[in-house]
Amino acid sequence: MLVMLLSSLSQTIVSTALPTIVGELGGLDYLAWIVTAYILAVTVVTPLYGKLGDMLGRKRVLQFAIVLFLVGSALCGMAQSTIHLIVFRAIQGLGGGGLIVTSMAAVGDVVSPRERGRYQGYFGAVFGVSTVTGPLVGGYIVENLSWRWIFYVNLPIGLVGLAVIAWAFAPPPRRERRSIDWTGAILLATGLTALVMGASLGGHTWPWASAPMLGLAAVAVISLAALIWAERRAEEPILPPELFKNRTFVVASAVGFIVGLSMFAAVTYMPLYLQVVQGITPSRAGLALTPLMGGLLVTSITSGQIISRIGRYRIFPIAGTALMTVGMFLMSRLGGDTALWFVLVAMLVLGLGIGFVMQVLVLAVQNAVEYRNLGVATSGATLFRTIGGALGVAGAGAIFSSGLAAQLAARIPANAPVATTPADIAALPDAVRSLYHAAYAAALHPVFLTAAGLSALAFALTWALREIPLRETVSSAPARSDMAYGFAMPRDATSLEELQQIIATATSKDNRGKALGRIIANLDVGLSPEEAWLLSRVAQRDGAVSANDLKGADAGSIAAVSDRLITRGLMRDMGKGELCTTPDGRAIFEKMVARFRIGLSEIVARWHPEDHEDVRQMLTDFARDLARTMPRETERQPVQ
Repeated sequence: MLVMLLSSLSQTIVSTALPTIVGELGGLDYLAWIVTAYILAVTVVTPLYGKLGDMLGRKRVLQFAIVLFLVGSALCGMAQSTIHLIVFRAIQGLGGGGLIVTSMAAVGDVVSPRERGRYQGYFGAVFGVSTVTGPLVGGYIVENLSWRWIFYVNLPIGLVGLAVIAWAFAPPPRRERRSIDWTGAILLATGLTALVMGASLGGHTWPWASAPMLGLAAVAVISLAALIWAERRAEEPILPPELFKNRTFVVASAVGFIVGLSMFAAVTYMPLYLQVVQGITPSRAGLALTPLMGGLLVTSITSGQIISRIGRYRIFPIAGTALMTVGMFLMSRLGGDTALWFVLVAMLVLGLGIGFVMQVLVLAVQNAVEYRNLGVATSGATLFRTIGGALGVAGAGAIFSSGLAAQLAARIPANAPVATTPADIAALPDAVRSLYHAAYAAALHPVFLTAAGLSALAFALTWALREIPLRETVSSAPARSDMAYGFAMPRDATSLEELQQIIATATSKDNRGKALGRIIANLDVGLSPEEAWLLSRVAQRDGAVSANDLKGADAGSIAAVSDRLITRGLMRDMGKGELCTTPDGRAIFEKMVARFRIGLSEIVARWHPEDHEDVRQMLTDFARDLARTMPRETERQPVQ
């Protein structure tokens, strides 16, 4: 969770410090690259970390990623120029790409599948809270310390995490031989870097028709064309070409691409508007971003809960992209004299829209692909969102930089003082300061207006998303409110690991008592949930079991329930407080296991579980462990 905190904070904590950083180091034209370099590096290396963790061991790879991230953080804090900071942010991203993917995978090494859903929820809470509070924390640090502490703050957290992992993390010794698509990774990195550089530098630093721009275009086209060729021949491709024959995957990836563009463009450039044009402090600018991040958090969780109840999801990306379009259009209306309440409303609308879309896209993709592609399709859908973020920030930076240069040249008199930081602009005479405000607002106008147009395109695309109803018995399984799962960086996971996550959520503590109630009601065995729980717990052990071995209820409760089961002839008292099942009790337990396994099979029915040995074994293991905690008072009546 400390590793997750590092990674999630690094995505948003820098945003409110960007105006101060570029004001001190110079290079306002390259502001976007401070964000883009990190996102791009993370995007490229993430698929590699997952496979390296399987081959070399999760602990070693996680330690390497943390160390590289901390080295990058320390270098960022010591940067003496914007170019240095961009390079060091890329180094930080090379480590950051392994933080989320490896920490999430490490849960599978130390936590049993039955408890994985609960622990994923803990990770999601950390991710959600840190994502929302990141801009506020960044603004506070800039205002009270120095922007350099935004990077230095990672060091104590990372060192504690590193020490705990070195001392306590003992992953199993198993190793898997997995093919690494080095060719695909290199070609993807080359093509994306060329695209991002072209989007960032074209039309401002270099003319569009200049030799360097044509060279970047050629590199991008050749690399991406070669990527298609290489992926058709790779044993484990990063993006299997057959995925692009699936309409749902294509539509979801395209919409996710635009969502990433809109979110990162807004988070990157709204603090600039708030601090320069509105004239508010960095900490207040971070607080002002709360409606955007908070709205995203609320609707992301709410949409997952609603989908769990109704089993349908198509309406959410449609409504979400419509809200995104409205929010971006409202942001494009911001000027030098716009009231702060209007700014907050615009960001709230945008955040609510993004939250409705993010998790649903992953769900739609999972619901539409075959089992063999479940892992790569899930990570692929997330990959396109982060690619959109990288390209979106770079493109927005190019639009803003060229627009600002033109606006300053047209509005600011030649003899007026030059100001680059928000503090310098705030110190200018009123007449000159208002000119700067107007210039910055006018330069940001096309950034948000372009994002609004792309959001409208995403709205049109969502209508092509097919509604594949979720099974009523399992609609809660994939529609999780896990923030880390819904909009973290891409991760590398096998199809079996994705199904384990889905099943883990369906059999989490909150859902298990209800499932147990349904099972005993359907079997008509005349057991209460408490009796079924105790019978299952004892039957899972070979031989006699003492009350001290049964966690989840107090000794008095166990004694009362065991007396009833002994009276019915389903358990025996072996003396010394030890219990065991009778043949009749064992038979009822096996019936419950079989019924629970049928329910689990229905959860993953779309992926034809009986055709895959690994899935069959997983379902059997989950089913035999159906009761882990004593049902709560509210679960004592069987659920019909």
